[in-house]
Amino acid sequence: MDMNEIKEIFFQECEEQLAELESGLLRLNDGDTDPETVNAVFRAVHSIKGGAGAFGLDDLVSFAHVFETTLDCVRSNKLEASQDLLKVMLRSADVLADLTAASRDGGTVESSRTSGLVAELEAYAKGQPLPSASAAPAPAPAAAAPEPAQAETPAPAAEAPEPTDDSGFQPVPFSFDALDGDDDLAIEDGRSVFTVRFKPRSDLYAKGNESVLILRELAKLGDLQVRCEADDLPSIDMLDPEGAYFSWLIRVETDQDEEAVRHVFEFVEWDSTVEITAGADEEAFAAPDAQGGDQPMAAVPFDLSLLEDVPAVSAEAAAPEAPAPAAAAPAAAGDESMAPPNLPLAAKAIAAEAEKKETVVPAVPAAPQTIRVDLDRVDRLINLVGELVINQAMLAQSVVENESGGSSAVNLGLEELQQLTREIQDSVMAIRAQPVKPVFQRMGRIVREIADMTAKQVRLVTEGENTEVDKTVIDKIAEPLTHMIRNAVDHGLETPEKRTEAGKNAEGVLRLSAKHRSGRIVIEIADDGAGINRERVKAKAIENGLITADANLSDEDIDNLIFHPGFSTADKISDISGRGVGMDVVKRSIQALGGRISITSKPGKGSVFTMSLPLTLAVLDGMVVTVANQTLVVPLTAIVETLQPEKSDIHSFGPSQRLIAIRDTFCPLVDVGNILNFRSDLANPVDGVALLVESEGGGQRALMVDAIQGQRQVVIKSLEANYTNVPGIAAATILGDGRVALILDVDAVVTASRGQPLSPDMMLAATG
Repeated sequence: MDMNEIKEIFFQECEEQLAELESGLLRLNDGDTDPETVNAVFRAVHSIKGGAGAFGLDDLVSFAHVFETTLDCVRSNKLEASQDLLKVMLRSADVLADLTAASRDGGTVESSRTSGLVAELEAYAKGQPLPSASAAPAPAPAAAAPEPAQAETPAPAAEAPEPTDDSGFQPVPFSFDALDGDDDLAIEDGRSVFTVRFKPRSDLYAKGNESVLILRELAKLGDLQVRCEADDLPSIDMLDPEGAYFSWLIRVETDQDEEAVRHVFEFVEWDSTVEITAGADEEAFAAPDAQGGDQPMAAVPFDLSLLEDVPAVSAEAAAPEAPAPAAAAPAAAGDESMAPPNLPLAAKAIAAEAEKKETVVPAVPAAPQTIRVDLDRVDRLINLVGELVINQAMLAQSVVENESGGSSAVNLGLEELQQLTREIQDSVMAIRAQPVKPVFQRMGRIVREIADMTAKQVRLVTEGENTEVDKTVIDKIAEPLTHMIRNAVDHGLETPEKRTEAGKNAEGVLRLSAKHRSGRIVIEIADDGAGINRERVKAKAIENGLITADANLSDEDIDNLIFHPGFSTADKISDISGRGVGMDVVKRSIQALGGRISITSKPGKGSVFTMSLPLTLAVLDGMVVTVANQTLVVPLTAIVETLQPEKSDIHSFGPSQRLIAIRDTFCPLVDVGNILNFRSDLANPVDGVALLVESEGGGQRALMVDAIQGQRQVVIKSLEANYTNVPGIAAATILGDGRVALILDVDAVVTASRGQPLSPDMMLAATG
C-alpha cells in the first residue's frame, strides 16, 4: 500500500472522527454530563491531530492542538463546558472540518477564521478574558506553535529545542499541568526530572499496543529508572488472561519539557491511566532497607536492557528472601519460584496452574468487525443481483409456459431459487443501507451559519438519526435538505424581538426527523415560526403572473405556489434568498428520486415540510397491471386496496368526472389509460379493476386499470439514463418474459386528475 492510499484512509477516518466530534458537542450542548462524552470528543480531535502530524499537515495539527488543549481542560474539570464555550467549540469543529477538507483537496482556509478561534480557545484554557473582535491576533505561520498556556515564570526546559519524532510531528510546548501553577519543574544540571505513573488497561493490549514499546520511546528522551508494580495481580483462579494487572513507576531525567514526555503516551492515553508530575518521587524509588528489610514483589526493578533488544518485559530478582505471592504454592528453599520471576516464566506458571484447575474465564464479546469497500463494487454487485432476479423471473415464466404439472421437481426447485434470490437481494441491499445521521449532522452547521447571518437564535433538534436508507438516496437528499433548512431559518423563524413580542421563546426550534412508513422513508422539517403568510404568497403570485387576481385557491394550493420556478417572497436579494431558486429545485430533486413533498402550515404556529422517499432506488414491490394493451407496474406502497367496481357504485360528476362509492364515501375515479393518452375515450369502469391509491397532499384516488396480472418484485431501470423523461412514468423494468414494463408515477397521475397538465414544468406547481 503506497502513501497516497494510506493518506486516503486517514481522510476517511477523519470524516468519522468529525462526525463523532460534532455529535458529542451537540450532546454536551443539550446538557449531557457524561464524562465519556467529553472523552469521546477529545479523542476525536486527538486522533485527527495525530494522523495529521504523520503526514506533515501543519495547519491542521496546529489548530487541532489548541482545540485539544481546551478540551483537555474540560476533561480534567479545570474548565466548565458552558454554553458560550460550546458555541466556540462548535465553530471550531466547523473550522477543523474545513481544514481537513483543505488538506485533502489542496485548498486553504482563511487565516482570520482560525486565528480568531485560536485566540478564543487559548483564552478559555488560560482562564483569561475573551479577546475582542478588533483585537484578534494576527494569523500565525502555519507551522508556528501556540504560546505556552502559563505566562508566569516559564520553565527553563521550554527554551530547549522542540523535539521532532519519526513521523515529522513537532510537539507544541504546552504543559497541561502549567494551568494549575502549582508545580515547578525539578532542575538538575539543566535537566528536568519527571515522575510518571503508567497503568495500562486491557484495551491497550487488545489494540496491539505494548507497554515496553512505550517505555522504549520514553527512553529516547533521557535517563530512565523504571519499577514494575503488581499490586493488582490477583490469584491465579481469578486471573483474566486478557486482563492488565501491571503498572509502571517511571523516573525520567531529560533535557526536554513535559509536553515531550506526554507526547509519548498520545496514542494510548485513553486506554491507560497516565499521571505525569514534575520532580522525582524519592520515596517510591528508595533502595531496599540496608538493614535487611524486604523488597516487596509488588515493586520489581525493571531491566532497562530489555528496551534495546526484543519487546519482552522481564524483572530481576530484588531479594532472595522475598515472599511468594499469596496465590503461589509454597516452594522449597532454593527453588526458582522463590525469587521474583521474569514475566515469561510467570506466564508459563500461570498457564500451568490454570490448566490444572481448569479455570474457565468468561469470554469477552468481540467488537463488530467492519471493512472498507469501494462503493462502485457494491453498485456492481447490486446490478448483478438485479440481473439475477430478472433471469430467475424469466426462467420461472418459461417453466410455467412449458410445464403442465404444477408440483414437479422443477417447480419446487424454482420456488427455492426464488426464495434464495430474494434473500440474496435483501442482503445485498442491506449493505447499501446507511443511517441518515451523517446528513443530519451536516445540517447543524448550516443552521449555525444561517442563524449567525440572520441574527436569529435557533436550536436544531434531530430525531430518528439511525433510520436507514439506501446510500444513493442519502447522497441525493443532502442538497434538498440544505435548501429547506436555509429557508426555514431565513423565512420560517422570526427574529428574537418578534418572537418575544408574540409571546414565544426568543430561541426558535427547528426539528429534523426521519422515520420509516409503508416501505418508504419520511423526513420532516418542522419549525415553530410564523407559518406561511398566504396573503403575501398570493399577492406575489399575482404580481409575477402565476395566477389571476380572481383565482379561487385553497390554502393548500396557495402553499404549493412556493414550489413554482422563480417564486420568492423576499423583498431583496441576499446571500441567503431572494433569487427564486430553491424550493423548485427541492421539488425537482425529490421527484427525481421517486419521492414527493407536502406542506402543512398554521399561521403563528409554524410549518412542516414532509418528504416521502423510496428506501432504495434499485428494486420495488409492484402490482403488474394491463392498461389499453400496455403493461404497467404500480408501486405496491401506494396501493391501499383493490376493488371490482359495480355499476351501482359509479356516479357521474360534471361533464367528464366520475366517482366511485367506497364504504359510504366517494372517491374520484381516474382512468389511467386516458390520462396517459393510451386511449382517447373513457373506459367502462365495470369492465376493469380499481386500485385505491394514496398520495402525499393529493388524498385518495381510485385508479382504473383493465386487469391485474399479479404482484412481483421488479428491478428499477432509469428512463432518463437510458431513454428520456416520460411524464407520468417514474421508471421502467424488465419482466420475466423479457418485455419492458413502465413503472407508473402515481403522484403525477393523481396531479393530472386534478386538472393539471401532465408535463414536468406544470407538475412543479402541484403537491404531487
